[in-house]
Amino acid sequence: MSQERLRTARGREGFWLLLMVGLGVGAGSAGYTFYYARGASYLSNDPRACANCHVMQQHYDDWQKSSHHAVATCNDCHTPHDFLGKYLTKMENGYHHSKTFTLQNFPDVIRIREKNARILRESCLHCHAALIDQRVGHGDGGAEPMDCVRCHADVGHGARK
Repeated sequence: MSQERLRTARGREGFWLLLMVGLGVGAGSAGYTFYYARGASYLSNDPRACANCHVMQQHYDDWQKSSHHAVATCNDCHTPHDFLGKYLTKMENGYHHSKTFTLQNFPDVIRIREKNARILRESCLHCHAALIDQRVGHGDGGAEPMDCVRCHADVGHGARK
């Protein structure tokens, strides 16, 4: 084998070795992070998973005292009710939560994003469609979507302090 071909072969072997080591380190880091952050718990329907982050503990505690505690979990209100929508929302929110908590740039008072507020409204309507009656002003047919939590803010997480 000529010197040129030998150098080319060694160069390719070195490239593949570096690529495999890099992929291994990346996969190992991702796996450890998933384990450390209890990532598998977020795939469940267990509300305790939402309290994995210390900033959510108060929301979890308030939910346990709320009127919905016995009938609804976090996912029932905060994710769509179809399989794909539920897990796409969990993935998107998980990404945002991971980034925010890793960089420690979250506000003291957590605010719901508009997309998640829309999901929350749809969840209210999904479960309470039979109770919503135009005679009591809940279905005025206006262009503005109903904002259930504007008047019923203490339902999901207990009385506001």
